[in-house]
Amino acid sequence: MRPFAGSRIAVLGLARAGLPAAQRLREWGAAVTVWDDGESARELAMGVGLHVERPQNFDMLMISPGIPHLGPRAHPLALRAAEIGAPILCDVEFLYRAVRAAGSRARFVGITGTNGKSTTTALLDHIARAAGMVVATGGNLGPPALDMPLLPDDGAYILEMSSYSAERLGTARFELGALLNLSPDHLDRHGDMAGYAAAKARVLKGNDLAVLGMDDAETRAVAAAHVGQMVPVSGLSPQPGGIWAEGSLLRGDVGVIADLSQAAALPGIHNAQNAAAAAALAFGLGIAREVVAAALLTYPGLPHRQERVGAVRGIAFLNDSKATNADSTAYALACHDRVVWIAGGVPKAGGIAPLAPHFPRVAQALLIGQAAEEFAATLADHGVPHRIVGTLEAAVPAALEAARRTGSAAVLLSPACASFDQFTSFEARGDAFRDLVANLANREAEAV
Repeated sequence: MRPFAGSRIAVLGLARAGLPAAQRLREWGAAVTVWDDGESARELAMGVGLHVERPQNFDMLMISPGIPHLGPRAHPLALRAAEIGAPILCDVEFLYRAVRAAGSRARFVGITGTNGKSTTTALLDHIARAAGMVVATGGNLGPPALDMPLLPDDGAYILEMSSYSAERLGTARFELGALLNLSPDHLDRHGDMAGYAAAKARVLKGNDLAVLGMDDAETRAVAAAHVGQMVPVSGLSPQPGGIWAEGSLLRGDVGVIADLSQAAALPGIHNAQNAAAAAALAFGLGIAREVVAAALLTYPGLPHRQERVGAVRGIAFLNDSKATNADSTAYALACHDRVVWIAGGVPKAGGIAPLAPHFPRVAQALLIGQAAEEFAATLADHGVPHRIVGTLEAAVPAALEAARRTGSAAVLLSPACASFDQFTSFEARGDAFRDLVANLANREAEAV
């Protein structure tokens, strides 16, 4: 199959998704030229036989999600694309065109939101596989789109969509789309909340079915303007015609779907909304209610999302490294009555001031990274016990001591920050935390 025969496609950025995307596009008949501003990446591309050159003339441009094409500073190749009228597209767009060119009617499911999209994506994948469906799941989570196979008519692509990818969609249409929530994030890229919301909402364009979260004002505003079939979902309040949680019970208009108190990997009201969204999407895919109910309870969870990585002297250590903004951390803190909290890194706009309603749950905060002094000032204003410890290595043993002294049952790493001051990614930060907890547990066991 050669759906891009005769097309000149430029690929900018050869990191996780770029290099395999370029190779796949070449297999599909495109004349591919690749570029990366890093010399080592260019050498790697040349090593697999790709044509490496800063392109000047091309029909389409695919840019790595992290490289801006508008604000805050557009890459020169993006400016060149604007000059010659070449569309700037994401890898999901190319996958969609290839699937449709192959004659497949496989459905596309797009899931986005500031928080919860990875959990909802993985949860829907778990439900669909329990139902025996043929699915390919990835995008912003897991395999890049152009690493995915071409699926048959009864297959489904379950794709986590970042705002960076969503803003570069062209003709692609998600038969089912979900927007879970919206809170300030990536505003340097999108300009303001309106720009950010507009990028996210592209996942809802032309849906057969749209699933929208009702637990924040920004998403409710999108829902109010949406035209087409919509299922409202909530972890907090009844939603006639939708799916919602009442306490631990997930339900819809026809009754209870599942008791989420039995779903160990889905704690808190935020995960109740994630479960509601996954269930709504699953029903939209035609999956039976009893299959959805059973699969919700067997979902194993994702790393770095309130992941229990160990216990030391009866105190649980929870890895919530994926919480890179205050909203994510709010969900985690709300799950605990009394907790030792490890926070810090590269702060986001607004810091941790929005977390003030949850501060009474914090027995002590241990602060790391660039944000430590800023966060300490906020905590001091609210009378929250805290210490600046600087690094995660120092925080873990200090957290054990604080938990024992304050009678806290858990230590929570939920940074409310990006990781890039001390780690290469939130995954690397969470992995380091897991290793530190294991080492601490071994030392404590040897001391007994």
